[in-house]
Amino acid sequence: MLSCIIVDDEPLALDLLEDNIGKIPFLELKGRCKSATEALTVLQNDSIDLVFCDIQMPGLNGLQLIRSLVTPPMFIMITAYENYAVEGFNLDVVDYLLKPVSFDRFLRACNKALEKSNSRNAVKAAPVSKSEEIPTPGYIFLPVDYSMVKIMLSEVRMIEALKDYIKIHFTNHAKRPLLVRMSMKAMEEMLPGAAFIRIHKSYIVSIGEISAIRKNALYINELELPIGEQYKDAVLKLTSRPI
Repeated sequence: MLSCIIVDDEPLALDLLEDNIGKIPFLELKGRCKSATEALTVLQNDSIDLVFCDIQMPGLNGLQLIRSLVTPPMFIMITAYENYAVEGFNLDVVDYLLKPVSFDRFLRACNKALEKSNSRNAVKAAPVSKSEEIPTPGYIFLPVDYSMVKIMLSEVRMIEALKDYIKIHFTNHAKRPLLVRMSMKAMEEMLPGAAFIRIHKSYIVSIGEISAIRKNALYINELELPIGEQYKDAVLKLTSRPI
C-alpha cells in the first residue's frame, strides 16, 4: 500500500485525482492540498510515499516543492505544461502527466511508482551488489468492470489486440480470458521486457510459453501466431539459430 497526497490549486483537478486514486487498491489517499506550501506542512509531519502534484501554482510551485525537501517521497507531476518535463525528470520524478490525463495513463504511472517502491524495499530488505538485478513485481493491476483486478504475470500466456480492447489469455485453460479496455502499447509498457515480447501488432506473448519459432511464425504448443516484420529482430534474439 502506498500512502499519497494530491496537490493542486484547482478543486476540480483535486476531485478528479481523488476519484482516480479511489479506483486503485494499492493507493491510500492521506490528504488534499490546495498549495505546495500546504503540502510541505503535510510532508514534514506525516510519512507519505507518493505525491501527485501540479506544477503551476501560486507561490511555491511543484518543482520548487521537490527541491525544498531533503529526502522527498516519490512524485508524479500532473500539469498542463509540457515545457517542465526535462526539469521534472532531472528531479527524479516517477512520471510526468499532461492534463487531461486518461485513467489508463494514470494507472501506468501508479504502477511505475509501485514498482519503484517495491525495488526500494527489496534493497532495504536484502542489499545487493551493483551487478545483481533487483526483481520487478510479479503482478500488475488492470481496470476491469469498474474494479482494479490484480493479474499475476506468471499466469499470463499471451495478450491479443481487439480494437479498443486487449484480451489476456491465461496459462490455465480453465480460466476465462480477460477483456481490458486499453491499448497494446499501454499494456506493453507495463510488462517486464525480460518476461514478455511483442511479436506482432496484435500479439504479446510470455517468453516462457514459446515452444517453437519458424520463419514467420511463433508457436505456443499447438497455437501458431504470426511474427510481424518489424518485430523479427527482437524475436531473433530469443534464439541462437537463424530463423
